[in-house]
Amino acid sequence: MIVKTVDLTRMFRVGSSEITAVNNVNLEVNKTAFMAVVGPSGSGKSTLLSLIGLNDYPTSGKIFIDNADTSLLSNRERRKIRLFRMGFVFQTFNLLPTLNALENVELPMALAGKPSKEQSVKAVRLLEAVGLGNRFDHRPRELSMGEMQRVAIARAFANDPEILIADEPTGELDSKTAKEIIGLLFDINKKHKATVIVATHDEKIVEVADSIYVIQDGKLRLES
Repeated sequence: MIVKTVDLTRMFRVGSSEITAVNNVNLEVNKTAFMAVVGPSGSGKSTLLSLIGLNDYPTSGKIFIDNADTSLLSNRERRKIRLFRMGFVFQTFNLLPTLNALENVELPMALAGKPSKEQSVKAVRLLEAVGLGNRFDHRPRELSMGEMQRVAIARAFANDPEILIADEPTGELDSKTAKEIIGLLFDINKKHKATVIVATHDEKIVEVADSIYVIQDGKLRLES
């Protein structure tokens, strides 16, 4: 397995109240799996993905990446895993508005210290692969929402991640564009053998997933 959680819990204090967003979750994700996490808004989907993606710390419990206990890692080591082994796709795209599509895709490679020529060649290839070969010089404000999500997927795959984490990747898209984005995620999983973990409300994503988990009030259960 590539991801494992043991008794994973994340609590937040809101005023005088304490909210358990993720509640004692035990999960194993095999390499090359396509896993969907479904549940209503506020059920803990995004928090769970944030923990698995090492963007947040659990209140208790453990997260293992390839059997490595991430609680023993330094911030620098966690950052290296996020940069080199993980890719992230967000509902709100998180593209830098001052950079064009090509530059947004090049950014993770620049952070990884790859030569500029290699960055450019690979960014072109990735944007062409997601159908944006004619949009290299366009900034986010000049792109449709579907095009921005395609740029985000290309950027997420810039450093050839083993794990792609997508939080509501079709939530802002119309049904036709959403179907195209699902196809891209499916291709990434099947052709590139990346493990894909998606939080979603989208039934079309659920249909292509290998395993479906339901989260409710922070509790996770296997649906199928």
